[in-house]
Amino acid sequence: MQISYVLIVAIVTYLLGSFTKLKWSTLPHKYIPIQNAIIAVISTFICFFSKIEPNFIQAFILCFTATMGAGGIHDLLSTLTQENTKFENNSQ
Repeated sequence: MQISYVLIVAIVTYLLGSFTKLKWSTLPHKYIPIQNAIIAVISTFICFFSKIEPNFIQAFILCFTATMGAGGIHDLLSTLTQENTKFENNSQ
């Protein structure tokens, strides 16, 4: 069941992320949490109506946690990459 959540969230994230990049390539980063919340809602409905999770609230909490966690990890990796790039440029 946990693998199903991950797959659904990953597929919805990929599709919505691709659509967003095609339509709004200059979308400010401050709107990413809103996009993650939309992904969580869409994933919740998919998990609930496909009977992966019979409890709607639990499905929402799991999908919301997964999307916000993925967004946080992405931001962390981006920040670390930017910091490493700044450090390398300053040391030269």
